[in-house]
Amino acid sequence: MTTRLDVFADITCPFTHVGLKRVLDELGHLDEHIDVVVRAWPLEWVNDAPLDPAAVEKKIGALRDQLGVHLFTGFRTDTWPTSTIPALNLAATAFDAAGATGLAVSLAVRDALFEEGRDVGDQAVLTEIAERFDLPAPEREAGEGVRADYAEGQRRGVRGSPDFWLGDAEFFCPALTLGHDDGGLTAEFDSDGLQRFLEQVRASAE
Repeated sequence: MTTRLDVFADITCPFTHVGLKRVLDELGHLDEHIDVVVRAWPLEWVNDAPLDPAAVEKKIGALRDQLGVHLFTGFRTDTWPTSTIPALNLAATAFDAAGATGLAVSLAVRDALFEEGRDVGDQAVLTEIAERFDLPAPEREAGEGVRADYAEGQRRGVRGSPDFWLGDAEFFCPALTLGHDDGGLTAEFDSDGLQRFLEQVRASAE
């Protein structure tokens, strides 16, 4: 039996960029095969506005300082996308083609944004990524897949990005513990929480 893990996530969320990579790295050490499906949870719809790149920059600084991660090396506020919908369309199309392709594209668009400093709302950038995976260039308006993911996330009560679901069991950002104090964002890797999450994933695959 194939075990499926749904991840509702936004492309511009820095917590997803860190947390998803961490979870995928740990899943790679399991003997069991887990199908990871990254689904659209556009925060620009949740918040009625795209994420502010200046605010994201502060969060990235906190994540790098507190977690010691060597990520976000190409982050730029001047290439920040005005919308993630076209990139989410591309990821949805990729998952329709094949699960492995969908996951690869989901990671590629986040790497393009955070590690390469590219505007993943730009059609030329997305067309290049699409061609790399033999996919058509995405439409700018939300496609059926993105709209269906968002509706399903609302139905489930998704709390934010990234929100992991193993069947009906929810695990919000299981790799990280996030909070705030007088200095702003606080973040640390949640090793215990991640291990509990992995144990449930492993048990579901037996």
